[in-house]
Amino acid sequence: MSGGERSSSQPGFGQSPFAALSSAGLPAAPEGRSGESADQPVIASTVARKNRGRVDIIRQTAHRGGKTVTVVTGFVGIGLPEKERLARSMQKACGTGGTVKEGRIEIQGDKRAEVTRILAEAGFRPVLAGG
Repeated sequence: MSGGERSSSQPGFGQSPFAALSSAGLPAAPEGRSGESADQPVIASTVARKNRGRVDIIRQTAHRGGKTVTVVTGFVGIGLPEKERLARSMQKACGTGGTVKEGRIEIQGDKRAEVTRILAEAGFRPVLAGG
């Protein structure tokens, strides 16, 4: 063979070396992924996880000059950026201010119903604790 020739047994540039393989005997694809190809990544962040753990929603007025604050505590396994995103969505939905302090989300006012809804949509199991 000279330098530019190929034998007929080697695949060409545009041909897939896997074209001749058969999927006979392999298990079926999971239901949610049957239409996806192997080169498309699965994005886990778009799919809300069903149970991300219990979080406590507490109404506090102590040491706040008589002002009521809704405090969300008990987050497990999420970082500060996600807590800040949750806090921003709660602030928008409630129309109030808030912050993330010491691993807790604090929303101004008694907004337990709205906060419960947002956390449930995010996959958490909110529990109203305290008074």
